[in-house]
Amino acid sequence: MGKKKLVISTGAGMSAESGINTFRDAGGLWENYNVMDVASADGFRRNPGLIHEFYNARRRELLKAEPNAGHLGLVDLEKDFDVYVITQNVDNLHERAGSSHVLHLHGELMKVRALDDESKVWELKPEAIETTVDTVIDGHLVRPHIVFFQEAVPNIEPAVKLVEQADVFVVIGTSLNVYPAAGLLHYVRPGVPVYYIDPKPAAVPQGVTVLPMKASEGVERLAQILRN
Repeated sequence: MGKKKLVISTGAGMSAESGINTFRDAGGLWENYNVMDVASADGFRRNPGLIHEFYNARRRELLKAEPNAGHLGLVDLEKDFDVYVITQNVDNLHERAGSSHVLHLHGELMKVRALDDESKVWELKPEAIETTVDTVIDGHLVRPHIVFFQEAVPNIEPAVKLVEQADVFVVIGTSLNVYPAAGLLHYVRPGVPVYYIDPKPAAVPQGVTVLPMKASEGVERLAQILRN
């Protein structure tokens, strides 16, 4: 018998204990910015400089943050399970904690891509995280490697495939209101156990086991349940 496939969908609550702010907690405002000004395709067309500035600030914040016990707990589960993380988060805390398989739905904060060729993506070095409208890499102007509002989510199909193959499916730290990520629940095969970890859980379908706690505590409890 191979290891069971444990597929985990994570949202902002996964990184909250690492001190990463979520814009939804502040009533749709991110550090006094309107979300549509700093995280939408229209906003980027209107004022790309503001968006570069905004994501530079997010990167500075991320460099000060460390993975929390929840991130590390998911890595520990790799000893017993084939673990795949699908995340709505743009931070790199899953990777820094040591997770082997991480699929980002909404892009990656520490990466930029060419404005004229989305297949060209570069990782920013921690000592050079600031970009502007004039930043050129390998001859290309760049933009944050982030899926803005009003843009398609290119990784949703690979995410759906992973969920369809899951032997256990877990949702951590998300309101279950952000689509398309929230729709992943519909692709779980009948009979597959589903767990939902969140201190303020949203309403969930019947048959979902709710662990109403923060990510670190919830992952620890999840590990106990799965290992028994």
